[in-house]
Amino acid sequence: MTERNDERTPTAAADAVPDQELAQDEGAGTDRLPADDEKGPLRRCIASGTVGPKEGMIRFVIGPDGEVVPDLEERLPGRGLWVTADRDALAKAMGKSVFAKAARRAVKVPPDLAERLERLLERRCLHALGLARRAGHVLAGYEKVREALRANQVGRAGPPPALLVEAADGSLDQRGKVTALAPSLPVIDLFESAALAAALGRDHAVHAVVARGRLAAGLAREAARLRGLKGPQEDRDAHQESDKGWGVGDKAGRPAM
Repeated sequence: MTERNDERTPTAAADAVPDQELAQDEGAGTDRLPADDEKGPLRRCIASGTVGPKEGMIRFVIGPDGEVVPDLEERLPGRGLWVTADRDALAKAMGKSVFAKAARRAVKVPPDLAERLERLLERRCLHALGLARRAGHVLAGYEKVREALRANQVGRAGPPPALLVEAADGSLDQRGKVTALAPSLPVIDLFESAALAAALGRDHAVHAVVARGRLAAGLAREAARLRGLKGPQEDRDAHQESDKGWGVGDKAGRPAM
Protein backbone atom coordinates (compact mmCIF):
# COMPACT_ATOMS: atom_id res chain seq x y z
CA MET A 1 0.00 0.00 0.00
CA THR A 2 1.18 3.47 -0.81
CA GLU A 3 0.15 6.10 1.69
CA ARG A 4 0.98 9.69 2.39
CA ASN A 5 3.02 9.38 5.54
CA ASP A 6 4.06 13.01 5.25
CA GLU A 7 0.68 14.74 5.47
CA ARG A 8 1.32 18.37 6.28
CA THR A 9 -0.51 20.23 9.03
CA PRO A 10 0.37 23.29 11.11
CA THR A 11 3.33 22.38 13.27
CA ALA A 12 4.71 23.35 16.62
CA ALA A 13 7.79 25.52 16.95
CA ALA A 14 11.16 23.88 16.36
CA ASP A 15 12.52 22.04 19.37
CA ALA A 16 16.11 23.25 19.67
CA VAL A 17 18.48 21.32 21.91
CA PRO A 18 21.79 22.69 23.20
CA ASP A 19 24.88 20.71 22.17
CA GLN A 20 25.75 20.16 25.83
CA GLU A 21 22.37 18.58 26.51
CA LEU A 22 22.79 16.32 23.48
CA ALA A 23 26.19 15.23 24.70
CA GLN A 24 24.80 14.37 28.12
CA ASP A 25 22.09 12.27 26.48
CA GLU A 26 24.61 10.17 24.52
CA GLY A 27 24.86 6.66 25.88
CA ALA A 28 21.83 7.05 28.14
CA GLY A 29 20.22 3.79 29.20
CA THR A 30 21.68 0.42 30.06
CA ASP A 31 20.88 -1.44 26.84
CA ARG A 32 23.85 -1.26 24.49
CA LEU A 33 22.12 -0.63 21.20
CA PRO A 34 22.86 2.56 19.25
CA ALA A 35 19.74 4.67 18.73
CA ASP A 36 20.32 4.74 14.98
CA ASP A 37 21.17 1.05 14.55
CA GLU A 38 18.53 -0.27 12.15
CA LYS A 39 20.03 -3.69 11.58
CA GLY A 40 18.55 -6.81 13.09
CA PRO A 41 15.16 -7.30 14.76
CA LEU A 42 15.63 -4.94 17.74
CA ARG A 43 15.16 -1.20 18.07
CA ARG A 44 15.57 1.30 20.90
CA CYS A 45 12.56 3.41 21.89
CA ILE A 46 13.67 7.04 22.10
CA ALA A 47 11.01 7.75 24.74
CA SER A 48 11.78 4.99 27.26
CA GLY A 49 15.26 3.85 26.22
CA THR A 50 14.08 0.23 26.25
CA VAL A 51 15.03 -2.17 23.46
CA GLY A 52 12.50 -4.48 21.87
CA PRO A 53 11.28 -6.05 18.62
CA LYS A 54 10.58 -3.51 15.91
CA GLU A 55 7.18 -5.12 15.27
CA GLY A 56 5.88 -3.33 18.36
CA MET A 57 7.35 0.05 17.46
CA ILE A 58 6.78 2.90 15.02
CA ARG A 59 9.53 4.44 12.91
CA PHE A 60 9.81 8.20 12.41
CA VAL A 61 12.15 10.25 10.26
CA ILE A 62 12.85 13.96 10.02
CA GLY A 63 11.55 15.47 6.79
CA PRO A 64 13.41 18.03 4.66
CA ASP A 65 11.61 20.85 6.46
CA GLY A 66 12.61 19.52 9.90
CA GLU A 67 9.19 18.02 10.69
CA VAL A 68 8.79 14.66 12.43
CA VAL A 69 7.19 12.28 9.93
CA PRO A 70 5.76 8.81 10.71
CA ASP A 71 7.15 6.09 8.46
CA LEU A 72 4.80 3.13 8.94
CA GLU A 73 6.15 1.31 5.90
CA GLU A 74 9.71 1.77 7.23
CA ARG A 75 11.05 2.79 3.83
CA LEU A 76 11.65 6.54 4.01
CA PRO A 77 15.29 7.66 3.79
CA GLY A 78 17.02 9.10 6.79
CA ARG A 79 17.89 8.06 10.29
CA GLY A 80 15.07 6.13 11.93
CA LEU A 81 13.71 7.30 15.28
CA TRP A 82 11.73 4.49 16.91
CA VAL A 83 8.94 4.82 19.48
CA THR A 84 7.04 2.00 21.17
CA ALA A 85 3.48 1.78 19.84
CA ASP A 86 2.02 2.99 23.09
CA ARG A 87 0.04 6.13 23.84
CA ASP A 88 2.15 7.16 26.84
CA ALA A 89 5.42 6.50 25.01
CA LEU A 90 4.33 8.64 22.08
CA ALA A 91 3.17 11.43 24.40
CA LYS A 92 6.59 11.40 26.07
CA ALA A 93 8.37 11.40 22.71
CA MET A 94 6.30 14.42 21.64
CA GLY A 95 7.38 16.24 24.78
CA LYS A 96 10.15 18.79 24.91
CA SER A 97 13.38 17.82 23.17
CA VAL A 98 12.95 14.02 22.94
CA PHE A 99 12.76 13.80 19.14
CA ALA A 100 15.35 16.55 18.85
CA LYS A 101 17.81 14.76 21.14
CA ALA A 102 17.43 11.54 19.18
CA ALA A 103 17.80 13.35 15.84
CA ARG A 104 20.66 15.53 17.14
CA ARG A 105 19.08 18.56 15.50
CA ALA A 106 16.21 21.00 15.86
CA VAL A 107 12.90 19.48 14.78
CA LYS A 108 9.23 20.41 14.51
CA VAL A 109 6.73 18.08 16.19
CA PRO A 110 3.18 18.36 14.76
CA PRO A 111 0.73 18.92 17.61
CA ASP A 112 -1.67 16.42 16.00
CA LEU A 113 0.95 13.71 15.50
CA ALA A 114 -0.91 11.15 17.65
CA GLU A 115 -4.20 11.69 15.83
CA ARG A 116 -2.44 11.54 12.47
CA LEU A 117 -0.82 8.25 13.40
CA GLU A 118 -4.13 6.74 14.46
CA ARG A 119 -5.71 7.70 11.13
CA LEU A 120 -2.82 6.20 9.19
CA LEU A 121 -2.93 2.96 11.18
CA GLU A 122 -6.70 2.72 10.85
CA ARG A 123 -6.36 3.00 7.07
CA ARG A 124 -3.61 0.38 7.05
CA CYS A 125 -5.70 -2.05 9.10
CA LEU A 126 -8.76 -1.70 6.89
CA HIS A 127 -6.64 -1.89 3.74
CA ALA A 128 -4.99 -5.08 5.02
CA LEU A 129 -8.41 -6.55 5.74
CA GLY A 130 -9.53 -5.68 2.21
CA LEU A 131 -6.42 -7.32 0.74
CA ALA A 132 -7.10 -10.48 2.72
CA ARG A 133 -10.69 -10.51 1.48
CA ARG A 134 -9.62 -10.13 -2.16
CA ALA A 135 -7.12 -12.96 -1.69
CA GLY A 136 -9.92 -15.23 -0.49
CA HIS A 137 -8.60 -15.35 3.08
CA VAL A 138 -11.66 -13.81 4.74
CA LEU A 139 -15.17 -15.04 5.39
CA ALA A 140 -17.82 -12.60 6.62
CA GLY A 141 -21.30 -13.08 8.03
CA TYR A 142 -22.60 -14.54 11.27
CA GLU A 143 -23.34 -18.07 10.05
CA LYS A 144 -20.29 -18.34 7.78
CA VAL A 145 -17.95 -17.27 10.55
CA ARG A 146 -19.50 -19.70 13.04
CA GLU A 147 -19.23 -22.51 10.51
CA ALA A 148 -15.55 -21.70 9.87
CA LEU A 149 -14.80 -21.71 13.58
CA ARG A 150 -16.55 -25.04 14.12
CA ALA A 151 -14.70 -26.60 11.17
CA ASN A 152 -11.41 -24.86 12.08
CA GLN A 153 -10.88 -23.85 8.47
CA VAL A 154 -11.67 -20.77 6.39
CA GLY A 155 -13.39 -21.89 3.21
CA ARG A 156 -13.61 -25.38 1.77
CA ALA A 157 -10.37 -27.17 2.70
CA GLY A 158 -8.88 -23.78 3.54
CA PRO A 159 -6.34 -22.86 6.24
CA PRO A 160 -7.38 -22.57 9.89
CA PRO A 161 -8.59 -19.26 11.31
CA ALA A 162 -6.00 -16.83 12.65
CA LEU A 163 -8.08 -13.78 13.66
CA LEU A 164 -11.62 -12.82 14.43
CA VAL A 165 -12.80 -9.36 13.37
CA GLU A 166 -15.85 -8.08 15.24
CA ALA A 167 -17.59 -4.74 14.76
CA ALA A 168 -17.27 -2.55 17.85
CA ASP A 169 -20.94 -1.57 17.56
CA GLY A 170 -22.20 -5.11 16.92
CA SER A 171 -24.60 -7.00 19.16
CA LEU A 172 -22.75 -8.13 22.27
CA ASP A 173 -24.95 -11.21 22.42
CA GLN A 174 -24.08 -12.29 18.87
CA ARG A 175 -20.44 -11.41 19.32
CA GLY A 176 -20.34 -13.53 22.45
CA LYS A 177 -21.79 -16.50 20.58
CA VAL A 178 -19.12 -16.15 17.90
CA THR A 179 -16.13 -15.72 20.19
CA ALA A 180 -17.30 -18.58 22.43
CA LEU A 181 -16.60 -20.98 19.54
CA ALA A 182 -12.89 -20.05 19.55
CA PRO A 183 -12.04 -18.63 22.99
CA SER A 184 -8.29 -18.55 22.32
CA LEU A 185 -8.49 -16.82 18.93
CA PRO A 186 -7.28 -13.18 18.87
CA VAL A 187 -10.03 -10.63 18.29
CA ILE A 188 -9.80 -7.28 16.48
CA ASP A 189 -12.74 -5.04 17.32
CA LEU A 190 -11.43 -1.54 16.81
CA PHE A 191 -13.81 -0.61 13.97
CA GLU A 192 -17.51 -0.05 13.60
CA SER A 193 -19.64 -2.06 11.19
CA ALA A 194 -19.76 0.64 8.49
CA ALA A 195 -15.96 0.74 8.23
CA LEU A 196 -15.74 -3.07 8.15
CA ALA A 197 -18.42 -3.27 5.47
CA ALA A 198 -16.54 -0.79 3.28
CA ALA A 199 -13.28 -2.74 3.68
CA LEU A 200 -15.00 -6.05 2.90
CA GLY A 201 -17.06 -4.77 -0.03
CA ARG A 202 -20.37 -5.51 1.69
CA ASP A 203 -23.46 -3.55 2.60
CA HIS A 204 -23.20 -4.68 6.20
CA ALA A 205 -20.51 -6.45 8.22
CA VAL A 206 -20.24 -7.32 11.90
CA HIS A 207 -18.39 -10.65 11.99
CA ALA A 208 -15.42 -11.83 9.92
CA VAL A 209 -12.71 -14.43 10.22
CA VAL A 210 -9.24 -14.21 8.65
CA ALA A 211 -7.31 -17.31 7.62
CA ARG A 212 -3.83 -18.03 8.90
CA GLY A 213 -1.03 -16.65 6.76
CA ARG A 214 1.10 -13.63 5.94
CA LEU A 215 -1.87 -11.29 5.45
CA ALA A 216 -3.35 -12.19 8.84
CA ALA A 217 0.02 -11.66 10.52
CA GLY A 218 0.35 -8.21 8.94
CA LEU A 219 -3.16 -7.24 9.98
CA ALA A 220 -2.49 -8.42 13.53
CA ARG A 221 0.63 -6.26 13.76
CA GLU A 222 -1.11 -3.13 12.52
CA ALA A 223 -4.08 -3.68 14.85
CA ALA A 224 -1.79 -4.24 17.84
CA ARG A 225 0.07 -0.98 17.12
CA LEU A 226 -3.22 0.88 16.73
CA ARG A 227 -4.54 -0.58 19.95
CA GLY A 228 -1.42 0.57 21.79
CA LEU A 229 -1.81 4.13 20.51
CA LYS A 230 -5.48 4.24 21.44
CA GLY A 231 -4.63 3.34 25.02
CA PRO A 232 -6.42 1.19 27.62
CA GLN A 233 -10.05 0.34 26.99
CA GLU A 234 -11.32 2.12 30.09
CA ASP A 235 -9.64 5.35 29.00
CA ARG A 236 -11.10 5.07 25.51
CA ASP A 237 -14.56 4.46 26.96
CA ALA A 238 -14.21 7.61 29.04
CA HIS A 239 -12.91 9.83 26.24
CA GLN A 240 -14.54 8.40 23.14
CA GLU A 241 -17.90 6.74 23.67
CA SER A 242 -18.12 5.61 20.05
CA ASP A 243 -14.99 3.45 20.31
CA LYS A 244 -15.86 0.17 22.01
CA GLY A 245 -13.09 -1.95 20.52
CA TRP A 246 -10.21 -3.63 22.27
CA GLY A 247 -7.84 -4.12 19.36
CA VAL A 248 -6.06 -7.46 19.15
CA GLY A 249 -7.00 -9.41 22.26
CA ASP A 250 -9.82 -8.43 24.61
CA LYS A 251 -10.94 -8.19 28.21
CA ALA A 252 -11.44 -11.95 28.34
CA GLY A 253 -7.69 -12.32 27.90
CA ARG A 254 -7.57 -13.43 24.28
CA PRO A 255 -3.98 -13.14 23.10
CA ALA A 256 -2.44 -10.68 20.69
CA MET A 257 -0.96 -12.29 17.61
